[in-house]
Amino acid sequence: MKTHTASAGDSQLSSPENFSIVLGGPLFQLLRRARLSDDALQLVRKRILFIALFAWLPLLLLSTLERHLFGGSATVPFLMDFEVHVRFLVALPLLIGAELVVHRRIRIAVRQFLERELIPTGEIGRFNASLVSSLSLRNSVLAEVLLIALVYGVGVLVVWRKYLALDTSTWYATPSATGASLSFAGMWYGYVSLPIFQFLLCRWYFRIAIWARFLWLVSRIELILIPTHPDRNAGLGFLDTIAYAFAPLAAAHGALIAGQIANRIFFLGAALPEFKMEIAFLLCWVLFVVFAPLLVFAPQLAQAKRTGNREYGALAERYVRDFDDKWLRGGVAANEPLLASADIQSLADMANSVEVVRTMHLTPITRQAIVRLSAAVLVPIAPLALTMMPLDELVKTLLGLIF
Repeated sequence: MKTHTASAGDSQLSSPENFSIVLGGPLFQLLRRARLSDDALQLVRKRILFIALFAWLPLLLLSTLERHLFGGSATVPFLMDFEVHVRFLVALPLLIGAELVVHRRIRIAVRQFLERELIPTGEIGRFNASLVSSLSLRNSVLAEVLLIALVYGVGVLVVWRKYLALDTSTWYATPSATGASLSFAGMWYGYVSLPIFQFLLCRWYFRIAIWARFLWLVSRIELILIPTHPDRNAGLGFLDTIAYAFAPLAAAHGALIAGQIANRIFFLGAALPEFKMEIAFLLCWVLFVVFAPLLVFAPQLAQAKRTGNREYGALAERYVRDFDDKWLRGGVAANEPLLASADIQSLADMANSVEVVRTMHLTPITRQAIVRLSAAVLVPIAPLALTMMPLDELVKTLLGLIF
């Protein structure tokens, strides 16, 4: 199917081939100029190495100079701070690596709207306008400036200092009556490293908001849905695969909370069961963020199912009556054999079509996708279960299972 746009100037921008919620914005342009990225988001290893080391390596060097690397006066030395290592050496690379995965998957998904002819011919211009609008929002300079203000005004000064920082002597801060006193390493951590991570995380939420807005705009178009489509989503089943693209992002969330919990277990005497509500909330939050945008198609899918049940029900009724009259009421010719009759196969095909409509899903979300995304969140947290069992008991249990 050929597409057309509302204006010739937007012809290249509105092409599904160029659509991406990742490939744009001031930071992307900065990375291109620094030769840490190209027009297709390649050089991902180089980008991960540079950004992760820029955030983490100065902390290592400054902590060494301040004698907080192994111990010293700090209860939590740098090398034993699980949270900071997981944040910058695991979660941060996952946030960066997820860009390439999401970029590739979403471009394919957007093309499917046209390749499957879900968009009526008269609405293609409106579909392309949704693409242009989404890309303009993605490239907004103001949006990223506001994200930076949010990170420094709320993320660092409020969230980190009041809720996430450990209430004990650490390599980055020493508690006092007037408030925590930051070390030189703590200054880099609080005003450089941490804002970099929080900005990248907030930028992901902004991108997902753009994706949700695009899907909402598309859902305002009356799509050409086929209730008997084998995907049981009337042709929208391809949207379910988008969830797999966000698995690295989900794993980054799991790793982030795992690092925070680990510090509280090893240095503040907490136990893993104390954080079950936080883990459950994080899991529900990630599932909501990824799957909620797909719910915008529920009204059209519900309407397609109602229409399909009515229309295919009426069609099946006419067919079975004709079949009954022909084969059971004497309407068949005397020399027509019953065996290998195409009528029998057609009756089975009709039953299958009606069953597909009857079992059609109202959202392009599958149980398998939910399970896989949940696993991506929980896998980084799973090793903390070892803290609930002494090492010698764990070894005995494993040996017992093996032998």
